[in-house]
Amino acid sequence: MNLTLHPLILLLIFPGGIFLMNIGLLYEWADRKLVARFQNRVGPRWFQPLADTIKLLAKEEIIPFGVHKGLFLTLPVIALTGALTAALYIPMFGFQAPFSFEGDLIVTIYLLSMMTLCIGLAGANTLSRFTIIGATRALTQMFSYEAPFLLALFGPAIAAGTWNIGKINAFASDNIWMIIAQPIGFIVALIGLMGKLELPPFDAPEAETEIVAGALTEYSGRGLALFHIGKNVELVIGLTLIVIFYLGGISNPLEFILKSAGLLLVVTALQSLFARLRIDQTVGLWWRLGALMALLQLLAIIFGRYLGELLR
Repeated sequence: MNLTLHPLILLLIFPGGIFLMNIGLLYEWADRKLVARFQNRVGPRWFQPLADTIKLLAKEEIIPFGVHKGLFLTLPVIALTGALTAALYIPMFGFQAPFSFEGDLIVTIYLLSMMTLCIGLAGANTLSRFTIIGATRALTQMFSYEAPFLLALFGPAIAAGTWNIGKINAFASDNIWMIIAQPIGFIVALIGLMGKLELPPFDAPEAETEIVAGALTEYSGRGLALFHIGKNVELVIGLTLIVIFYLGGISNPLEFILKSAGLLLVVTALQSLFARLRIDQTVGLWWRLGALMALLQLLAIIFGRYLGELLR
């Protein structure tokens, strides 16, 4: 059974709002530290992401020439807001979701897409060639990874017979782990999440050796900090969704930490194993292969449910 807290506490402090942003910073540190150790480096100290964020928030935000000022300033806020709003429909850390309704899975997926859309608009809003290239790559990659990621989450939802994330979590806690029943969907969801977040080897949209920082090259200070916090929050939410849908759900904070940290370990290992892919390699093959694998699994699930109803 999900734990229950007052809605305002859930929304503003724990497990949403402030606590979720701090957990995002902690997971960023864990990601950077694990990748560094896999590459035989020391890596950052535990407070480095927090120190970087405070430093950026304290710096002056420089607005480049030729940009739409209102759009330039509001896009980071919208990106972070979308990520935090998505957490309202998810039973984070085993606590009951502050808001829940039938179909909140679709709303959550769309809210998680706002980050990439805002990054694309941020890059297209400036005159720098690096930001425009980064924006083009980010939007191209989004269209290639959003659909397979969404289809991969549909499999467990169909098995549970609901589009409500809380109900899917309850179903997953009482049944076999979906990674056993639907292994293809788990692989597609994990790779789709890495592509959505532009994690290596799918980091062509922000390739440092090619286009500086991609679509966010012209951002500094508060705007850059908000984009980074939003990405960290999306990492936590994305790991939580995969845990709920494929790793038996979440019933308490300890279970969340163990499962999501284990999944993060897999993600960091994949980042260390593969070199960066070109944008054509990132997009071309996965759009066809990932979507096809997810669709075939969905058809198998639907056919199995239909066959089971006929045999009753």
